[in-house]
Amino acid sequence: QVQLVESGGGLVQAGDSLRLSCVVSGRTFSGHYMAWFRQAPGKEREFVTAISWDSGNSNWHYADSVKGRFTISRDNVKNMLYLQMNSLKPEDTAVYYCAVRRGAYTVSPDRYDYWGQGTQVTVSS
Repeated sequence: QVQLVESGGGLVQAGDSLRLSCVVSGRTFSGHYMAWFRQAPGKEREFVTAISWDSGNSNWHYADSVKGRFTISRDNVKNMLYLQMNSLKPEDTAVYYCAVRRGAYTVSPDRYDYWGQGTQVTVSS
């Protein structure tokens, strides 16, 4: 069983920064992909960013809407996944979820196997 718990959300102003954390527990994550998704009110869950648990920093992916502003990282020793969010915009307002897929990279949320409960990020104008 894999369990994920997000934290670090909050209310900020446009242009501010936040760092989200996700504690990952369970079996080995070799060959897995770790990802962040977000879901705004009335919207479908959308892909934000993903990273291979095994590979180096070259093996990551970002949605166009966040590229250059958000950075995904992980600590394999502490079993932590992070999302550094800079230059936040009101359109970034959403519940942010960390997720794990037991397979290759994909942006489809229904292809991910494990989910956290989410953490709210609200960005005011």
